[in-house]
Amino acid sequence: MTGLARDSRPLVVAERRYTDPVVRALEADLQREYIDRYGGEDAAPTDPSDFEAPNGVFMVGFLGDEPVATGGYRRLETGIAEIKRMYVSTDHRGSGYARELLKTLESHARGSGFRRVVLEAGIEQPEALSLYGSSGYTPTEPFGFYADQETSRFYGKDL
Repeated sequence: MTGLARDSRPLVVAERRYTDPVVRALEADLQREYIDRYGGEDAAPTDPSDFEAPNGVFMVGFLGDEPVATGGYRRLETGIAEIKRMYVSTDHRGSGYARELLKTLESHARGSGFRRVVLEAGIEQPEALSLYGSSGYTPTEPFGFYADQETSRFYGKDL
């Protein structure tokens, strides 16, 4: 799957296992960012098998051979998928790659029979909150590991 970001470089999105070394490297970068923004890593339990068909998928966006974006979804309940681990490397932010990846994940979830996607993001991630709001996500009831956290925001979107 490909899309064109604002700087006109093609983002090629490919499915990868959550245990893939490329995914693990981007995840390590994401965890370092959580430490910088929140003072610690994301503690939500994540089972790699959650991101395997038919219950989910994990994807990486590449510019040529360079992995620059990552994200996935997993089944939360019947018909509802949870978007997880959206991340764009620091050097490539502001180019529309997160939006491209989000659209790809939504399309994949829709094609896999999900009728709604939900997600959680923290208040120390204003870029993510802005992305989700401008992508048609609206506030929804808290769920999951961070449901009781005052610093978390919860959004959903019908597909």
